[in-house]
Amino acid sequence: QVHLAESGGGSVPAGGSLRLSCAISGYIYGSHCMGWFRQAPGKEREGVAVFYTGGGNMITADSVKGRFTISQDNAQNTVYLEMNSLKPEDTAIYYCAAASPLRIRCTMVPDEYNYWGQGTQVTVSS
Repeated sequence: QVHLAESGGGSVPAGGSLRLSCAISGYIYGSHCMGWFRQAPGKEREGVAVFYTGGGNMITADSVKGRFTISQDNAQNTVYLEMNSLKPEDTAIYYCAAASPLRIRCTMVPDEYNYWGQGTQVTVSS
């Protein structure tokens, strides 16, 4: 059973920084797509950054490019999202997600991800 648990959310002023963590328990056999998504009130869930754990195929949303960085720590089975220069429009619940190893080309379509965490709230004040 795969379980994802996010942490690191909070409230910061515009221009601030946060680092989100996604701890992965259980095991997904083989390389797979992982990433961060977010959902603001009244809006659809959207992709923020995704990557293929086997290397290559990293995608970052234009709205966060240059400000957010996704990374992984294989030893600790953790995925991070470093968020800098935060803006009020970044306010949302942030979710960590993982896809089945059968999917080898990563996209930012939420329906293509099989495992989800509960989410962590990020609030950026102006």
